[in-house]
Amino acid sequence: MAKSRPKVYAIIPAAGSGTRLGSPVKKQFVHLGDRPLLVHTVQRFEECAEVDEIVIAVPEETLAETKSLISRYRLHKVSKIVTGAERRQGSVENAFRRIRTKASDIVLVHDGVRPFIEPAKIREVVNVCREFDAAALAVQPKETVRRSNGGSHFEQTIDRAALWLMQTPQGFRASILKRAFMAAHASRYHATDEVALVERLGIKPRIIIGSYDNIKITTPEDLELGSLILERWKSQRT
Repeated sequence: MAKSRPKVYAIIPAAGSGTRLGSPVKKQFVHLGDRPLLVHTVQRFEECAEVDEIVIAVPEETLAETKSLISRYRLHKVSKIVTGAERRQGSVENAFRRIRTKASDIVLVHDGVRPFIEPAKIREVVNVCREFDAAALAVQPKETVRRSNGGSHFEQTIDRAALWLMQTPQGFRASILKRAFMAAHASRYHATDEVALVERLGIKPRIIIGSYDNIKITTPEDLELGSLILERWKSQRT
């Protein structure tokens, strides 16, 4: 009998309030084109054959709305919708606790408002994780980067070749992510992404070149740019 491959889970934290977007609607439910941002995002993982299950973390008051969207758009890989936390780290951990992983399984974490992740990039993260246990997408800045301590003048030009702008998904063996959360609890450490948690264990995730299309929708300007990217994607598929 053939040995089954480790499962791949995708955790999508979408519990943010989105105040910077300036919308009365939480940003994950703001429409981009004909559907909410969150639906666009989940659909990318639904289309990726390597992903087995999807878990979404949302604000408690939006659980019913999210369940309705998942049903309406027939997102069959979504196995659980859980209550998120005030911080991203708490949302991801809440979702991680709800899935029954084996040590060798792979867990991907992806922002709920990054709707332009390509299934091919998801697949690449999974494949690199299978070999190296941890990986994340990132791109390098295009502009010159300078440091300023007070904000009134520049003090140092930083070499762009050494800098990376982090993206998602970030992927890890389940055993590594479990250890990272345990260590963070023990020291009351909070990070802005899972790579930072894993690095504290002495593990260095592999860098995978991302895409400049894979933006995080945070401000009204991001939403405008997202509309342009969506139109380009649609034209390329027709």
